[in-house]
Amino acid sequence: MESEPDLFLLDSIFLAAFSVSTLLAIVLVILLLAASALISSSEVAFFSLTPNDFKDLEEENSASSNRIIQLKDKPRRLLATILISNNFINVAIALVLDFIFRQFITEAMTDAWAESICSLMTFLDAAWVSSAIHFAITVGAVTFLLVLFGEVMPKVYAKVNNVYLAKLMSGTLLILMRIFNPFSSLLVNGTSIIENRLASRSQNGNQASREDIDKAIDLTVKDQKHAKEDSDILKGIVKFGDVAVKQIMRSRVDVMAVDFKASYKELIKLIKESGYSRIPVYDEDFDHVTGILYVKDLLGHLQEGEDFEWQELIRTNVFYVPEAKKIDDLLREFQQQRLHLAIVVDEYGGSAGIVTLEDIMEEIIGDIRDEFDDEVEVDYRKIDDYNYIFEGKTLINDVCRVIGMDTTTFDAVRGDSDSLAGLVLELKGQIPKKGIEVDWEDFGFKVVAVNKRRIEEIRITLPQNIERRLSDHA
Repeated sequence: MESEPDLFLLDSIFLAAFSVSTLLAIVLVILLLAASALISSSEVAFFSLTPNDFKDLEEENSASSNRIIQLKDKPRRLLATILISNNFINVAIALVLDFIFRQFITEAMTDAWAESICSLMTFLDAAWVSSAIHFAITVGAVTFLLVLFGEVMPKVYAKVNNVYLAKLMSGTLLILMRIFNPFSSLLVNGTSIIENRLASRSQNGNQASREDIDKAIDLTVKDQKHAKEDSDILKGIVKFGDVAVKQIMRSRVDVMAVDFKASYKELIKLIKESGYSRIPVYDEDFDHVTGILYVKDLLGHLQEGEDFEWQELIRTNVFYVPEAKKIDDLLREFQQQRLHLAIVVDEYGGSAGIVTLEDIMEEIIGDIRDEFDDEVEVDYRKIDDYNYIFEGKTLINDVCRVIGMDTTTFDAVRGDSDSLAGLVLELKGQIPKKGIEVDWEDFGFKVVAVNKRRIEEIRITLPQNIERRLSDHA
C-alpha cells in the first residue's frame, strides 16, 4: 500500500524536472552563477593589480588596458558597482532557486514531512514546520552554490589570472558603473561621511592617548642619565606603526642613480662622488628602474678597462613599495627578503623615491652617522632661537627635529605633504612669490627663494611662548 504514494511522488518529481519552465529556470540559474562568478572574480582581479602591472598596461596602450586604467582612477566607485551588481545577481539566484525547489519539492511533500515531525513533537505547528523545511532547503542550497561557485572558486582563479580577468571584465564594469551610478554615488558619499567622522574621532583619540604616553615616558625617564636619548627612542617606538614610507623616503630628485647605458668610467665617477654602497640603475628615466648595483660587486673589476660591461653585475630583484605602506610592515619585509633598499612608487606606478633600512631605524634611534656621512645632514641656517631658514625640500619631520618640536605638530594642516615647501603650498594653495608670508597658529612661514617650479628656501618663525624640546641640531 505504501508503494503507490512513493511512485506518485517520484513521477511528480520526474515530470517537474522536464517541465519547460523548470528547465528555463535551471538555465537561468547557471547563467546567473556565471555572472556572479565573473563579478566576484573581477573584485579580486582589479584590487590585486600591482604597480608593475599598471606600468605594463600603460605601455601596452590597448583598449582593454586603457579601460582598466580608467577604472583604477575611481576605486571606491568601482568597488561599489561590483558590490551592487553582485547583490542584484545573488537576489535573482535566490528567487529562481526558490521557484525551482517549489517544482521539485512541492507543498504536499513538505506538509507530509512536517506532519511526520509534528507526530513526534506535538508542540510544533505543522504549517510553520513545513515553511521552515522549505526555507532551510532553499537557504542551504543558495548558500552552497554562491559560496562555492560564486565566491571561492572564482576568487582563487582571479588571484592567479588577475590581469586577464581585469581585461575581460573592464568593458562590462564600465557599463555597469554607468547603469548603477546613482546607487554607487549614494553608497560612496554615505560611506565617505561615516569614514571621515570615524577617522576624526579616532585621530583625536589617538592624539590624546599619544600625548598621555609621551608625558608618561618623560616622567619615567626624566631622572635617568641619558633621559633625552631614552625618551626619544621610546617615543619613536610608540609612533613607529603610524609612520608611512612617504614620510621618511628620499624623494627622486635627491636620489643618486645611474643610467643603464652609462660607461664604466662614468659609473666609477658617480660611485666616488656619491659614496653609496647600493645604487639604483634605470633605463631612460627613474620611472623605469631595472635593478640595483651593489658597489662591492665591483671590487674584483677595478682594473677593467672603459669597455667593461658592468651591467652584468646588476641585481634585478628590485623591491617596490607603495608610499602609504607603514614602516613597521616594511621592516618585516626587509627582514624576510634580506634587503636594505626599496623603490617607492606613487599611486600612478611612477617612482617617487627610495627608502632604506637605515631610514627606518633612524625613526627609532635617531640619526645614524658613520665616518663617511657629512657633519650636517639637514641643510638649514639658524638665525636665532626662534627663526630658521630651511631648504623647501626638507622633510617636515626633520624640520620638527631641528626646531625641537614634536613631529606631529603640523599634522592638522600638512595634508599629503611631506616637505616644508609642500606644507606652505597646502596653506597657501598655490606657488607663492618671493617674500610672501603665511601664518598658522602663531607660526610664521616666509618664502625666501622660489623659482617657477618650486619653493627653494623658507624661513620659519616660532611662537615666542611655545614649549619645545632642546634640539640636538641647534
